[in-house]
Amino acid sequence: MIQAKQLVKRYELKEKVGFFRKKKRVVEAVNGLDLTIQKGEIVGLLGVNGAGKTTTIKMLATLLEPTSGTIEIDGMDSMKQDLLIKKKINMIAGGERMLYWRLTGYENLQYFGSLYGLKGIELEERIQFLLQQVELKEAAHTPVERYSKGMKQRLQIVRGLINDPDYLFLDEPTLGLDAPVAKKLREMVYRLAKEQNKGILLTSHYLEEVEELCDRLYIIEKGKLLYEGTPENIIQSIVREYRLEIVIPEIKSETIERFEHSLGMKEIQYEKECMGEHIRYQLKASFDMTATVLSLLTKYQIRILQLETHKARLEDAILQIANEVSA
Repeated sequence: MIQAKQLVKRYELKEKVGFFRKKKRVVEAVNGLDLTIQKGEIVGLLGVNGAGKTTTIKMLATLLEPTSGTIEIDGMDSMKQDLLIKKKINMIAGGERMLYWRLTGYENLQYFGSLYGLKGIELEERIQFLLQQVELKEAAHTPVERYSKGMKQRLQIVRGLINDPDYLFLDEPTLGLDAPVAKKLREMVYRLAKEQNKGILLTSHYLEEVEELCDRLYIIEKGKLLYEGTPENIIQSIVREYRLEIVIPEIKSETIERFEHSLGMKEIQYEKECMGEHIRYQLKASFDMTATVLSLLTKYQIRILQLETHKARLEDAILQIANEVSA
């Protein structure tokens, strides 16, 4: 298990004041963050740009030393036993970084494998196994600069798995990929956690991807933890708006007026769209209004042609957080 306690990272910046003077300013990128990652689970780390996500990942990956706080990985101190810990972790970034384009895919894996002390038959078998897993065997001896975006990202995944880590840090792994390629990579990430028991920390701006993959989420803002929990629990605790869509036949105006008046009395907001012989209502309320609306329709003897509930999504929760933070 990875366990981070009270993580703090401060940077000291020097800013020009006038022509000759400089003023020091302290920026707190991460402020008192607690975080855990178990083997076999996918944990999401969310926040707007500048929230502290990349700084947090770099500290967990032993690339940055915390100003204060502790990080333990399987009981080992990340600062005192970093060489042992590096064998247990790896990081995969989205886009086209962290690869040598003039080398072939095979040569890249040879190089990165050697950094972890792999050599000979052990390294060769590992490379061949991983290339087979991501369907890159035929392109193994092609220079990376001739790879497509999807091929480069699959090679990134392999590079991150070359040392068979227990924990993976994925920073925007599907950035810029076509939908079919991104879907394949999501499936691979899921299998790594659930079939190979790897602990995964994921950052992504694609909220549907996060909602689909993650067992738990941490939402941070300016380095501080705002919310932690399952996607479902976080959505329920943040989004207090329920939406319902109904379609009814065109009926007497007096009945429509009574129905709409009753909606207002029940604190249900609505938008109405007349569609010839039908009327569509988009309903919003701060409570689950389904039973209330059905009761009113029955009361006024209004036939239902269509009823559809709109479940709140993670995107709704993040937008609400963003509005609250900027208010």
